[in-house]
Amino acid sequence: MILADTSVWIDYFRGANRELTAHLQALLEDDKVALAIPVKIEILSGSSAKDRTRLQRVLQALPILIPAQATWERMEAWTEKAGANGERFGVVDLLIAALAAEGDMPLWSHDADFRRMKKLGFIRLHSHA
Repeated sequence: MILADTSVWIDYFRGANRELTAHLQALLEDDKVALAIPVKIEILSGSSAKDRTRLQRVLQALPILIPAQATWERMEAWTEKAGANGERFGVVDLLIAALAAEGDMPLWSHDADFRRMKKLGFIRLHSHA
């Protein structure tokens, strides 16, 4: 199981990268993709009114990861470690990463912030290459 970030979904829906689209489609067909609630909200908030209902139905088929108290505590601890290492991260990125870590699943993203989180040992990253 992997957690796909918003950047991957955007590329998938646009069909801009055939390799990425084929890889994500294969993972979806094998039921190996989870969706963090902030990613779902980002996708829906960026969609047109025309596409939103269809997207809601499609995304609802995926396992949805929702934060618990432990998620917020993990994020707070990570903020301390990141700051001690001269790093700062946005709340939404920390939330997505924490949900991936809690589910013991790699995160698939094009966002450089997640590569920095990996260097700090917070998460594992998925590579489709």
